Amino acid sequence: QVQLVESGGALVQAGGSLRLSCAASGNIFSINAMAWYRQAPGKQRESVATITSGGSTNYADSVKGRFTISRDNAKNTVYLQMNSLRPEDTAVYYCAADIANDYDYRYLEVWGQGTLVTVFS
Repeated sequence: QVQLVESGGALVQAGGSLRLSCAASGNIFSINAMAWYRQAPGKQRESVATITSGGSTNYADSVKGRFTISRDNAKNTVYLQMNSLRPEDTAVYYCAADIANDYDYRYLEVWGQGTLVTVFS
């Protein structure tokens, strides 16, 4: 069984920084793309940033220049460095990844449980 566990969510003042981490564990054979999503109160979940296995990245326009996604393949971990945080960044942040297990080698989309980021002004 494969799982993703996020950490790093916190209460932070506007203009501050946070780094979220998401570690994959279990019967992992390979991980393709990894991503961060967020869901603010009363809003739909939205994509924040993605990173391929080769390191190519993509960002939502609302976070470009402020957030940086990275990954450590040796640790099966993806990070989201968030700088210049704004109150509108307040949301539950979820990580997701396409992971192949080591018994049937099928890629499945796996989601973490989420971590809360609250930005106050």
